[in-house]
Amino acid sequence: MKYKAIFFDWDGTLTYYNPQKEEWRNSIISQWSGKPFELPYEKMTDLFRLASQGKKPWYKNLDDERAFFRRYYHYLLEGEGVTENIGQRANLLFSELWCNNDRVLFPETIEVLEYFQGQGYKMGVISDTSPSLEYTLQQLGIAKYFTSFTASSLVGAGKPSTIIFNAALSAQGVTAQESLYVDDYKPEADSAREQGFTSFLIDRSGKEKGEWVIQNLKELMDFVEK
Repeated sequence: MKYKAIFFDWDGTLTYYNPQKEEWRNSIISQWSGKPFELPYEKMTDLFRLASQGKKPWYKNLDDERAFFRRYYHYLLEGEGVTENIGQRANLLFSELWCNNDRVLFPETIEVLEYFQGQGYKMGVISDTSPSLEYTLQQLGIAKYFTSFTASSLVGAGKPSTIIFNAALSAQGVTAQESLYVDDYKPEADSAREQGFTSFLIDRSGKEKGEWVIQNLKELMDFVEK
């Protein structure tokens, strides 16, 4: 077997944000504030800055992360002009939106994980995310397929840094040349390829074209069977 390991990005590759949770969040915050709620990227990064309280990394373990997101939702409601029961409402948002069915698996995810596990591949996740990476995948029922969970918050560097990719490789005892990788963000897929991985960009929209572009994770199965 040419490859010994396969690594996946998490969000946008194996999972996506639950649209029902997003709809609930937007609706209830709009009710409390009396105005439409939107969360553009710039607003979100400002909230992260406030909730971090000047700390970097923002969180080092699950307890840090829980405290961080409770602050995050408190600042979010303050910014929307909500003043009544703000603590209680922030806690409600936290309990509903943090690691509580907030992610959904893409339809082919389990079939692909079953295939690579059955073929004897070492399997890991590499993600620019928080310490709850493994916990979240446990809740989704897919943590059992992986033997490494490499989160940027825990290794101190995010993609496309060589630090996070090397941490994942070390965890599995393999080289980049022995590994497949897939990500939904082109700069990170490209960087992994530059570092020696056989790396794919997954673009379910079909807009991206190229030798290393796939539209469905099942195309990885086709690739290794050639």
